[in-house]
Amino acid sequence: MTLLRCLLFVPGVDRRKIDKAFSLGADAVILDLEDAVAPTEKGRARQVVQEVFQSPGLPPTYVRINGVETRHGLQDLQIVVRAGLAGIMLAKAETAEDVRKVSWLTGLLEEERGLVHGSTELVPFIESARGIENAGAIASACPRVKRLAFGGNDYTADIWTSYSGDGTELFYARAKLVNASRAAGIEPPLDTVCPFIKDTDTLREDAKRARKMGFQGKMVIHPAQVQPVLDVFSPTADEVAAAKKIVAAYEEAKAAGAGVIQLDGQMVEAPIVARAKQILSQ
Repeated sequence: MTLLRCLLFVPGVDRRKIDKAFSLGADAVILDLEDAVAPTEKGRARQVVQEVFQSPGLPPTYVRINGVETRHGLQDLQIVVRAGLAGIMLAKAETAEDVRKVSWLTGLLEEERGLVHGSTELVPFIESARGIENAGAIASACPRVKRLAFGGNDYTADIWTSYSGDGTELFYARAKLVNASRAAGIEPPLDTVCPFIKDTDTLREDAKRARKMGFQGKMVIHPAQVQPVLDVFSPTADEVAAAKKIVAAYEEAKAAGAGVIQLDGQMVEAPIVARAKQILSQ
């Protein structure tokens, strides 16, 4: 598993912002060809993205392409399937068939360009009520899908509400994505962008909720959001120390024939130890 704590969106049409994004310490950068690019600028954005991938030594870089049902989706694919691409984010994924269509087309392009067939990751970007209800099928649509991504701003508009500071309107969708991912045997999902760019406290609370629910990381849209999200999704020193203590005590008890122990007032059994090991692996 490649842990992605923070992924920074940047408009695919702006080379200056792209170059800056690569220097800001996010675990990955997402070049956006969809919402961040006006329809009249789509062609120029593809040209910029193509030029970016000609640069050596890029950090992990994803590209969000337009939806498979739009006229821009195929043109985007033809540009982005290439060596150096970490993966494709498929905007407005609503069905498993959407994902399989893109997977098939991607496979043709991989073969044409001498890439290993199946090597390009697909990240379905789920941002509608229909997509949320189909999350299980989407998560298991094809082997290219290693994780799902949540588009909370489009989702809240779709269900006739607004993205709030307390996050209650996102609870069902977030839970559905986490559970669907686990049931499909893929990595934990990526949480939605928080629209409150200048409100760091709200961003932190939003990220904490997502981490507590089981997300592996969060997408962001502004450089100022990168470090707070990295902090939230990185285990603290106290969490690491506690995890080490749990694992050590349990291993000692297991060697003595005990399956369940009490440590600092907490029952410790195999699931608690498994979570401690997850923290240490991060």
